Amino acid sequence: MRVIGIDPGLRNMGWGVIDVAGSRLSHVANGVCHSEGADLAQRLLSLHSQLTQVFRTYQPDTAAVEQTFVNKDGAGTLKLGQARGIAMLVPAQAGLSVGEYAPNKVKKTVVGVGHAEKVQVLHMVKMQMPGAVINGPDAADALAIAICHAHHGGASALAQAVARASA
Repeated sequence: MRVIGIDPGLRNMGWGVIDVAGSRLSHVANGVCHSEGADLAQRLLSLHSQLTQVFRTYQPDTAAVEQTFVNKDGAGTLKLGQARGIAMLVPAQAGLSVGEYAPNKVKKTVVGVGHAEKVQVLHMVKMQMPGAVINGPDAADALAIAICHAHHGGASALAQAVARASA
């Protein structure tokens, strides 16, 4: 089962792909889509195009996206929500189900603490993906989201259903 985790962001959208075989997780790829363009519409289109190419290249079976938290800056939250829309749209266009996880759930799953710092998430992702070269904190967060999806039924339940159907 191939899982993609997506960490939505308007400037930098992290993505991470892992393979899940039972309880075994293995790193496939990770990276960051950087938005380009002078206005919001161009930046969103840029993210959509880049993420669509990631899907074409790695062909995930399921996807997971971090939920948006509301912060003090309403305009910033709205822009993040628009980027999150792209993170939800691309998997839906590929016909995939999309799991959604709160940031604290992702951190608790990977680090063991719901209020972990980014550096702690990066460290624990490296521990769970030995030998993987991680392309920065946004990619590490995306891998953490994929790991969370693998552990909380999204990937494993789907794998079990496929196995039962093909038996």
